[in-house]
Parts: sequence; structure tokens; C-alpha cells
Amino acid sequence: MDQMMGDGGRFPLETWFWEMPICTRWWTTATVLTSALVQCQMVTPFQLFYSFRAVFAKSQVCLPLLKQFSFVVNSQYIARRGNSHLHQHPAPLPPTTLSYWRLLTTFLYFGPFSLDLLFHVYFLQRYARLLEESSGRSPAHFSWLLVYAMTSLLLLSPLVSMPFLGHPLSSTLVYIWSRRNPDTRLSFLGLLVFTAPYLPWVLMAFSLILHGSIPKDEIMGVVIGHIWYFFSDVYPPLHNGSRPFDPPGWWRRLFERRPAEETADGTNNDIIIAGGPELAPDVR
Repeated sequence: MDQMMGDGGRFPLETWFWEMPICTRWWTTATVLTSALVQCQMVTPFQLFYSFRAVFAKSQVCLPLLKQFSFVVNSQYIARRGNSHLHQHPAPLPPTTLSYWRLLTTFLYFGPFSLDLLFHVYFLQRYARLLEESSGRSPAHFSWLLVYAMTSLLLLSPLVSMPFLGHPLSSTLVYIWSRRNPDTRLSFLGLLVFTAPYLPWVLMAFSLILHGSIPKDEIMGVVIGHIWYFFSDVYPPLHNGSRPFDPPGWWRRLFERRPAEETADGTNNDIIIAGGPELAPDVR
């Protein structure tokens, strides 16, 4: 039994979970819980997707979703209290509503429990964790990256009719990590060995072959990731260290007590990446 326990008497899975940085840990947990709620039929994907009208426009578009949500709530109350009159007279629904929760849930749902979900969770936590761990002691920089990427995806999603944005958000993080680790070698399915900068394009080609359609979500994630990478890693050395995409002071103060330290040559320690030439495990 002791051999199955990790450090501090924890199981390996528990140790793996608590070793994740805070932002990656919460995102991974929320993703799994969202799929669990859908699997248990407590919510439906129709209550999670993002559309501009459902979030910001007071219209009748949300009424079917609210009716379904009200039915679930009333059914649970009936089972708990045995008051059948609640089913005959359900809770009143407002004629209009704003579904602000969709701004977050669209990034949390990758589908019901399946091997595909496990793959997405692995990919999410792996590259989100690598980026967050490389961003320094404070989660301020990585959380600001998430805010930038999520906001950009929400603004662009109506152009490509994409209701769920978790996959393009993961693609954004994969692209940024791949550009910051140009010498890291990866193996794809044990058949193809390449350096990290080719990873987003290998995944696009695999998606194109597998689904037979252009992976618009991954392309959108790469575009957003490249903008962040350019202004965070390429632009500063050419413009006297100016970093337009760094988090503002008020955002840093939410996460840390003192500003990020810099080296004598002005290099920000928060973006230093440890990229080695070692062969990483299979990316899929």
C-alpha cells in the first residue's frame, strides 16, 4: 500500500493534481466537472455555448434554455421534498435574460466523457502547466494571458460560428509554448519526430486528415497566440524593452505583493523558458 502512495502519503493522481499551478489546476478541474454535469444530465451543452445574443441581447433566444434549467431545478426539489405542486406550477421565468455565465462555460466544455475528452484534458493541463510554471512565482502573467486569449476568442467567434472555444484556447497556449521552446524535440504517435515550433502545424494536419475539414478553431488559436508571442517575446528587444502585453500594475497586485524582479540587463525573469533538446513524450 505504501508503494502506491506518493510523497506525504498521497496517491500519485492526487500528487499530480496538487503539483499543478493554481490556474491550470482550476481550469482542469472546471473542465472535468463541466463534462460530469453534462454526463449526469444536470446541464446540457445548450446551456454552455457562447453566442453574442444569448449573452448580451435581451431576447427570447434564451427562453428554451431557461425553461429546461427551471425544469431540472424543480425536478430536484420535488425529489427532495415530495411537493408535486411545483411540477404543476413551475417557478416563473423572466421574459428576458442575460446569460453571462456563457462567457466562461464556452471554454470549459470539450464534450462528454470519452477518450477524446481525456486527450483534451491531457493536452490542456500539459501545455498550460508548462507555460504557467515558466511565467514565474506569481500567476499574474499567465492569468493575464488567459484573459487576453479568452477575450480575443470571444470577439472573433461570431465570424467563424464557433460556440465552444476551449479547443482554440488550448491551441493558443500550445503555439506560444512551441515558439518559446524551439529546440525541444517531440514525438508524434511514435512515428514522427520534430522540433516544438512544428507542433501546431502537425496538429492541424492531423485534424485535417481525421475530420476532412479545415481546422478553423486551431487556426484562430494560432493567430491569437502569434500576436501574444510577437508582442511579448519579439517586440520588446527591438523597442527598448517595452512590453505592451504585460499585465498592468493593478492586475499584478491582485496576485503578488511586489513587482516581478528583473536581471541587471533588463530581462524579465518571468518569461525565461527552460527549453532543452531532450526528447519529450508523445504529444498524443
